Amino acid sequence: MLRNYLKIAWRNLLQDRLFTFLNLIGLSLGLACIVMIYLWVNDELTIDKFHANDRRLYQIMRNLEEGPNDIQTYENNSDLLVPALAAEMPEIEHIVPTSDGLSDGIVSVDDKHVKAVSKFAGADFFNVFSYSLIRGNKNQVLRDENSIVISDELAANLFGSTENAINKLIHWNEGKYTGNYKIAGVFEKPQHNSSETFDILLTNELYLAKSTMDSNWDSNRITVYITLKEGVDADKFNAKIKEFVRDKFKAANGTKNLHWIGRLFLQRYSDKYLHNVYVNGVPTGGRIEYVKLFSVIALFILIIACINFMNLSTAKASKRMKEVGVKKVVGATRSTLVFQYLGESTLMSFLSLLVALLLVSLALPVFNDVTGKQLSLSFDPKPGLIILIITLITGLLAGSYPAFYLSGFKPVTVLKGKLQTSLSQLWIRKGLVVFQFALSVLFIVGVLVIYKQMEFVQTKNLGYNKENIIHFSNEGKIKDHQQAFLAEVKAIPDVVNASSMSGDLIGSHSGGGGIDWEGKTERVEFSGLYVDYDLVETLNLNVTKGRSFSRNFGSDSSKVIFNEAAIAAMGLKNPIGKTVTMWGAKKQIVGIIKDFNFESLYKKVAPFFLSFEPHASNILVKIKAGKEKAVLSQIEQLYKRYNQGLPFDYKFVDQDYQTLYASEQRVAVLSRYFAGLAIVISCLGLFGLTAFTAQRRQKEIGIRKVVGASADNIVVMLSKDFLKLVVIAMVIAFPVAGWVVTKWLSTFAYRIDVGASIYLLTGTSIIAITLLVVSYQSIKAAIMNPVTSLRSE
Repeated sequence: MLRNYLKIAWRNLLQDRLFTFLNLIGLSLGLACIVMIYLWVNDELTIDKFHANDRRLYQIMRNLEEGPNDIQTYENNSDLLVPALAAEMPEIEHIVPTSDGLSDGIVSVDDKHVKAVSKFAGADFFNVFSYSLIRGNKNQVLRDENSIVISDELAANLFGSTENAINKLIHWNEGKYTGNYKIAGVFEKPQHNSSETFDILLTNELYLAKSTMDSNWDSNRITVYITLKEGVDADKFNAKIKEFVRDKFKAANGTKNLHWIGRLFLQRYSDKYLHNVYVNGVPTGGRIEYVKLFSVIALFILIIACINFMNLSTAKASKRMKEVGVKKVVGATRSTLVFQYLGESTLMSFLSLLVALLLVSLALPVFNDVTGKQLSLSFDPKPGLIILIITLITGLLAGSYPAFYLSGFKPVTVLKGKLQTSLSQLWIRKGLVVFQFALSVLFIVGVLVIYKQMEFVQTKNLGYNKENIIHFSNEGKIKDHQQAFLAEVKAIPDVVNASSMSGDLIGSHSGGGGIDWEGKTERVEFSGLYVDYDLVETLNLNVTKGRSFSRNFGSDSSKVIFNEAAIAAMGLKNPIGKTVTMWGAKKQIVGIIKDFNFESLYKKVAPFFLSFEPHASNILVKIKAGKEKAVLSQIEQLYKRYNQGLPFDYKFVDQDYQTLYASEQRVAVLSRYFAGLAIVISCLGLFGLTAFTAQRRQKEIGIRKVVGASADNIVVMLSKDFLKLVVIAMVIAFPVAGWVVTKWLSTFAYRIDVGASIYLLTGTSIIAITLLVVSYQSIKAAIMNPVTSLRSE
């Protein structure tokens, strides 16, 4: 019986090649989208899940109340927390502090020099995290301040193999941590399924020993990770540590400034990658929002593909009604027919999967470029099984309505050649088309809004000039001769200006609440940069009061510049010349700069300072527009004269700005692709319904032509019905789209206004697409010889 069903199904597929092709393309495109989105979502969900202690691995975070309804969440904690928790909390199995390197450094062995990314970690690092330690004892490699652990890639680069690296001395050049270190271990460099990547590990004790800050309960300079013992209730432990630091601070300092001390809580480490956005101390999103978004898009595309299949299958129902009548006359039951037609749709679904997998293999390189992933089509049991299940569900879902529709024909009626369609069946098919195009409208509006917002992000005046400015690390011999190097850079023709600063201009910055001033009544969190002379001029920052740092006034080492937001938050009147205390050091305010966006446009401009520091970690050079290639070549030659053997690695400041919106840019590109495919699939469904309508009204069209209707009249008659459906779809979709894009835009502190033009453009586009799709079948029906259509009566 099954063999017979398959044979009939295959013959039916071959009998009407046009409809088979359209069904195959529609389902294949839908399944290809779903497979790619599944690969991406699955990869996102597995980031940091490889750690053996994943279920029990947590990061200790803190919430700090900085004002009414203003709770800020921080990852850093006091270095006193680690020994205190280890001594007083028996629930903890392992605890490890870590600190990120202040900047990249240079590893040297003899005449080899390699740039590397550092991280500081406590002794139990390899007990807490499952980074593979290839060489060395995991309990010992991070216990000596003079020891270092390097990655296998770095070991191979420096020594040719991991075996030759152990116990060798290397020179690490990075600020105050510069020195010779003995290699105690070699680890496998974290791969793409890790949210962190680093080349060398130094001991956290070294970091603390070299720090200029005192150890106390409000000096938050480390991050803390723990693994709980088996059976420990994380919620109960969470409640237990909530007031831990506040109690310690109160015991040591009393209640004064206690409101500046945060409350602790646990975050599962593997959740941090996806859930990294907090609002008032509560996790509210992060990358998980994009996982949800594309999961919903995948579901919508699956539904659209199934609707397309339904419409195309019912459109060809008239060609199969006699088959149904004959089978019922000879004894076939409705359940038998349902089983047969579901089998046909499932067969079509699995054929579509083969085509989809071919499309995915061709599209994956481009998809990986867009997403920044390393996805591949693997035949692992779990993803393979999930894809097969999705394909089966697609086949059953897509074939369900056609199966019950075709099997419901009455044999007497259909054998007479009459195809009766109830009002409810018409409404179902029309409703499916409305739903399809409502989703398409939603996609189009979303794509246009994302494009407009990204365009706004690129063109908004940020308060400084980021164009034609490069930056690179102040490293090697340049660090020892910074002012001489800057002087030589400025002497290069077409270099507009040059300076240096600590860290990066764009993104998060070091700071905190350790600034005091006369009349201070509440804690203010600051961000800031430590900069050299000419930084203000290089970036074209607008000094609204006072002055910038200048050689004309002697040393500016005790001077500071604030932005307008900082002055407002501090409540200072006539601030120029007043003195503030910054982490114990007296600083005089010499200037105020206009607010500029040093972080992403998701955030309002925060209080910000520029403090003078002539020996910063990054060099900035502004180049005359149009002269970049020649100037970069000369800077590279100068760089290599100072640092022989090191590659000249630089970035443009506007590239750094782009990275702030890397996720949004990827969403924008992917949304365009998926929206386009959804519209194509929807159009195939519309094509099917047009064909169905033309078949159903074939005799009516013939009669109208006999009594004088022109081809234009027929085309208008058939087209207007579908235009009504599209208009209904827009009426339904526009409010939903407005709510969705308004919610997305609300995450930006600076955003566009969604005007009527976006909806007008969407409406015009969708109507034009509809007319284009229905015109083929409408014109075909309009020019058909009426004798042919009436002969079948």
